[in-house]
Amino acid sequence: MVFRRRDRRSPLRALADFVWPRGGWGRAFLYVKHRVRRLPDSPERIARGIWAGVFTTFTPFYGLHFLVAAIIARMMNGNILASLSATFFGNPLTYVPIGVASLQTGHWLLGTEFDEEVDKSLVGKFLAAGGDLKDNLFALFMDKPADWQGLHLFYNEVFYPYMIGGIIPGIICATVCYMLSLPVIRVYQQRRRAKIKAKFEAIKQRAEVSTGS
Repeated sequence: MVFRRRDRRSPLRALADFVWPRGGWGRAFLYVKHRVRRLPDSPERIARGIWAGVFTTFTPFYGLHFLVAAIIARMMNGNILASLSATFFGNPLTYVPIGVASLQTGHWLLGTEFDEEVDKSLVGKFLAAGGDLKDNLFALFMDKPADWQGLHLFYNEVFYPYMIGGIIPGIICATVCYMLSLPVIRVYQQRRRAKIKAKFEAIKQRAEVSTGS
């Protein structure tokens, strides 16, 4: 196939690239920024898509961020591809700070107690909840007792406070990214159109010269 990788990555190599891309996160960020700026859409729609993608990273729907970002972007009449690219804001380097900030805000809003050790086990809690959910779903079809106590505890202590608490910091960060990206994208598109126009004018002048001679 045309787009298949020539060097097929092992699962371990794919996981390592996800945690730390080849060339580092700085290069990966520049690549995403370049792709977003070149999207064929209005600056306003692209910026709204960025807002949707950044806001999505403050939700606890891990594994579904692309879907959530696309839905929010659709509701806001934003660029869906920009929203998918903007979910890059949430990465292995930022997931823990985002999660801790969301959980602290959520427990504060709900008047509940925040576990200060959760930042050391946040990823583990989500993985354990996913494992419990899988085991309980299998139990429904294998005539085994299902234990939902762990998931109920996870929902009350982590998922629900995360979902509620992520709204405020999510809106703040998404709005900041929107305000920063909108003028940058607008200027970039104006310069790009000017360069394309200049190239066409140069081609037109060379054609006129060659025709006249």
